[in-house]
Amino acid sequence: MISTDVEAVAGLKDMSNRIKAEVGKVIIGQHDTVEHLLVSILCGGHCLLVGVPGLAKTTLIHTLAQTLDLSFGRIQFTPDLMPSDITGTEVLEDDVETGRKAFRFVRGPLFAHIVLADEINRTPPKTQAALLQAMQEHAVTAGGHTMALGEPFFVLATQNPIEQEGTYPLPEAQLDRFMFELWIDYPAVEEEEEIVRTTTAIQHGTVTPQLDGQQIIDLQSLVRRVPVEDAVIAYAVRLVRASRPADPLAPAYIRDMVSWGAGPRASQYLVLAGKARAILDGRHSVGLNDIRAAALPVLRHRIVVSFHAEAENVSAPDLVQRLLDDVPRDGGSA
Repeated sequence: MISTDVEAVAGLKDMSNRIKAEVGKVIIGQHDTVEHLLVSILCGGHCLLVGVPGLAKTTLIHTLAQTLDLSFGRIQFTPDLMPSDITGTEVLEDDVETGRKAFRFVRGPLFAHIVLADEINRTPPKTQAALLQAMQEHAVTAGGHTMALGEPFFVLATQNPIEQEGTYPLPEAQLDRFMFELWIDYPAVEEEEEIVRTTTAIQHGTVTPQLDGQQIIDLQSLVRRVPVEDAVIAYAVRLVRASRPADPLAPAYIRDMVSWGAGPRASQYLVLAGKARAILDGRHSVGLNDIRAAALPVLRHRIVVSFHAEAENVSAPDLVQRLLDDVPRDGGSA
């Protein structure tokens, strides 16, 4: 890394702590989730947050957008939502000066830096596809014209795991567009007591922005410049390949319990997440523990378990943990 990069990394740990402290003014607990969200933003990735209602998923995302001084757009996904409802649409207007009619494009809520796709699995595949095109290309097409979205651009989607009626689950190929799948659990008893105490009293917490859009873009570039040893890359690739039942590296339980494993995008995200975790901790190089810390949120939505695994009540996170235990860190097969 060049000297300016070293200086930038030196202050990042303090910056990360300040961001977490600002979010903590509104959100009680969820420290790991906030950490993963920061990592994904520095990597330019999108996140899927899964949790039952009432766990402050929407509030967390909105608070993070305020802390990062980014524009925020929210889309409440419903079965009747159309692609134009999120991308925008052309409206016919009268030109006051000429008296002629002309089309004007009215931008949809996708034109924001952080977009909350609330209950993404409640909308049909056609609308899901419009969102996912924007996620991949950072652009939308309407009226035959392609318009770039502002940078930085992140989609943070939520999904309710307990309601199945009237939902359209995301196909595996679309899930693969999300860098992380983050599971938000119920708070600990002390955290829940603090939540009740603070939310039933007069609230005075005001979030102060800590980063702006250009600084985030600069940090995303910095992440890409973080050096990674070949052994660390080899471990990330080995971990991902071991999740594929047809791969020679796959252990017997993967061949028995997995229909499809993670693709190359998982290896890329593991290394990028490792880089972001390193610089957020003030370090200049990536270690194996950085890769391991990102393995669960990167892999669990990319592993499709077999009927045998379902019958044995074995989940994708269970298999990820077994791979972390079994895949050697120093080379060789699993």
